[in-house]
Amino acid sequence: MSVLSIKSSGATILAAAFFFTMAYNVAFFRNVYATYPGIHNIPFLISLGILLVTAIALILGFIINKYTLKPVLIILFPLAATASYFMNSYNVIIDSAMLQNSVMTDSREVFDLLSPRMIAYLVLLGLLPAFVISRLKVDCQSPAREIAGRIKLIAVLCLIFFANLFLMADQYTSFFREHKDLRFYTNPLTLIYSSSRYISDFVKDAELGPRTPIGEDAVIARSDTTRKLIFLVVGEATRADHWAMNGYQRDTNALVRSHNVINLPNVSSCATSTAFSVPCMFSLYAFDDFSLRKARAQENVLDVLAKTGVNVLWRDNNSDSKGVADALAFEDFRSPETNAVCDLECRDIGMLGGLEDYINQHQEGDIVIVFHQMGNHGPAYYKRYPKEFEYYMPVCESNQLEQCTREEIVNAYDNALHYSDYFLANAITFLKPFQREFSTAMFYMADHGESLGELGLYLHGLPYAIAPDAQTQVASMMWLGDAFSDQQRAQVNLKAQETLSHDNFFHTLLGMLDVQTELYEPNLDILAEIDW
Repeated sequence: MSVLSIKSSGATILAAAFFFTMAYNVAFFRNVYATYPGIHNIPFLISLGILLVTAIALILGFIINKYTLKPVLIILFPLAATASYFMNSYNVIIDSAMLQNSVMTDSREVFDLLSPRMIAYLVLLGLLPAFVISRLKVDCQSPAREIAGRIKLIAVLCLIFFANLFLMADQYTSFFREHKDLRFYTNPLTLIYSSSRYISDFVKDAELGPRTPIGEDAVIARSDTTRKLIFLVVGEATRADHWAMNGYQRDTNALVRSHNVINLPNVSSCATSTAFSVPCMFSLYAFDDFSLRKARAQENVLDVLAKTGVNVLWRDNNSDSKGVADALAFEDFRSPETNAVCDLECRDIGMLGGLEDYINQHQEGDIVIVFHQMGNHGPAYYKRYPKEFEYYMPVCESNQLEQCTREEIVNAYDNALHYSDYFLANAITFLKPFQREFSTAMFYMADHGESLGELGLYLHGLPYAIAPDAQTQVASMMWLGDAFSDQQRAQVNLKAQETLSHDNFFHTLLGMLDVQTELYEPNLDILAEIDW
């Protein structure tokens, strides 16, 4: 039995467009008002509301008929409600990259994001409207009348849309030219566009064949007679300006600094999310030429190292390797079955367990071990460290960051940095006894940064063009073992002060392992011309 009867699908489209605009676009209007403040801009805000209603109605007018009305809206309401929650709570943008991150999110990360507020959004703004639509009875009209009515509706909407633009042309010229980022907050328009892009990319990815080999000519230089043991640490959400070695007022690097590490203060990430940054770090493609599809279609630097006889092992306490280690040895440390150090969650320090056995089992060839940290993964920063690392209080003990003060958020984030400092110092301590048998080094680089409430932004994942430095400037450092002289360290330290990026990662790894290949670009190798 229906709860409501309506004369035509056109009336439903208009009602749905109005509901979408009013219920799901708080973040859009909040950001617009922050850009266009004051009572004198109220007419423009009203005009934007009318423009948004007509734009949504036009899109729905082209994709909805009496057969697709219910399925489309029943799916769209919960999706738009979920998107609205994340945009309102964290001021993030739901673009195709963010959808990719969502698909690659594991259950642990999902539980970190769940909250009573999110459930309320989903139920009240998603499932309840979807239920109403499911019970809606739309009176059937003849095909001719339905088509005529739809043409009339679209014509009127177009007239309103363009008249609205014309009447406030000066304001819209500024809006579209200077504030393109605001358009990303329109819901569900951005959601529909991003979903179509994601599906298109997914279909193209499904057509990919075997990965294209690279570095077929790669060999270890004959002059390299010393075995190497190298730790590569992929940090999670570590912004450069909260790194003590970059001048941050809190000593978040107290332990690693005692090991005479070399800091890299000016490093830019190639993306603002793990799903893109991690493949990009290990990919041959530079920032300007990188795409996730290209990376998936081609081998990476770890594959090249493995071809030369290097023993490569990936240990993960985050989610997974994002495809980087698909053809390599992989160990998951997210559960007590494999990680001996688990309390509230399994800790990064547990990834160091059992490594002596792995090293002793590989008596030939260099060894590269990658650690993918849980690090500072948000929004539940308070879970990222044991209680004894709670140096700063009070802390935000919620995943609803907008309900915490900025001080509480920063305190929890910095406590997690202290725990990363502890992990990195222990990794170096682990390496030191092996210096009799190997040339040793550790290379740490974070995948992206993190917004902690500045400008109302939280977490990460904004489109790179509009992302703040907090999301793109990342922490990085090196520890070099006894095989390096003081003079060599000084040379590396000079290079480390230059402007660097994830583009340097690929070629520095080749240089560290003395790999000779046409792929190698010495100008991108941080350790170029340093013989060790």
